[in-house]
Amino acid sequence: MRVLMVTPRFLPDTGGVETHVAEVSRRVAAGGHRVRVLTTDLSGRLPAAEVVDDVEVRRVRAWPRGADYYFAPDLYPAVSKGDWDVVHVQSYHTLVAPLAMAGSLSASIPYVLTFHGGGHSSRVRNALRTPQLLLLRPLLVRAAGLVAVAAFEIDDYASRLRIARDRFTLVPNGADLPVLRAQGLENAGAGLLIASVGRLERYKGHQHVLAAFPHVLRERPEARLWIAGTGTYERKLRALSERLGVKEKVDIRAVPAEDRVQMSERLSEAAVVVLASEYETHPIAAIEAAALGRPLVVSDTSGLRELADRGLARAVANVGDPESLARALLDEIAAPTTAGRLELPTWDDCARDLCALYEQVRHRAS
Repeated sequence: MRVLMVTPRFLPDTGGVETHVAEVSRRVAAGGHRVRVLTTDLSGRLPAAEVVDDVEVRRVRAWPRGADYYFAPDLYPAVSKGDWDVVHVQSYHTLVAPLAMAGSLSASIPYVLTFHGGGHSSRVRNALRTPQLLLLRPLLVRAAGLVAVAAFEIDDYASRLRIARDRFTLVPNGADLPVLRAQGLENAGAGLLIASVGRLERYKGHQHVLAAFPHVLRERPEARLWIAGTGTYERKLRALSERLGVKEKVDIRAVPAEDRVQMSERLSEAAVVVLASEYETHPIAAIEAAALGRPLVVSDTSGLRELADRGLARAVANVGDPESLARALLDEIAAPTTAGRLELPTWDDCARDLCALYEQVRHRAS
């Protein structure tokens, strides 16, 4: 098959959608299919064309440089003039999705869309999500397939968009970091590690973990906090760690998105992993932590609640209360919700299910 995946951002940018596209695209290509990732470049400094793991990557310029709308007019002809069997649009939150869907429609190329629902640090942008979906509905109802990565999304989007549930396909993200022998940091003399994972944005909730950290230190003075990510909120997080007097115990540093071995090593060292986000659909970092057998604490919301319901995590109703969050972290360290490693969907499973969907779409279009 000839598959075009269209995504607002791609490696070396980091995030859940970027990881999803990187992991899936190379596996689909390894199955003998021709795969191209079409994405944007706000900086103008990334290669316009390159090959990554047998996947063609094409980047077009996007504007405005300082925002995440990703208006990229060259996307439309790049989609509509291609000879694709299927176009897979990844996430709906930016101007990339309508351009890609419209370009596919104009060329009579079947397209599918994965929602990748998530939060945003702007409350205005969050409030606009439902109107945005409704504006996209004429394009979404013409899609050859709609993909959800979490079960709750199907009911949510089917209701909001007034689209039948049988139009949706559930394809969860994978959770297969390289499995390494976990090395407890206490044994290595480096102290008890708490890992707060996710991009450095306000809605990801790292500030809540920082606020709880002094309460953790009262009981576990050897504890350290690793905030794993990059983003625009970094300066405020560093300032907060200094105000709280914990700067020397806090490491704010990302692992390169393509270095899956290092991510596996670092997560395996954590005594507990926490994601205190306001909204997540199927958070890859949290799923990976669970797959590595790490104790996991999450906020009691959206797709994170689904992890807790499955017994993969301890949910906290009010992550904004430092004492409550600290207590949950300490309790999870002392008595993990889930013991041992769990069998979770892999990226091979994800790619296989998507290829099956592509084949169905191509068959219907022929």
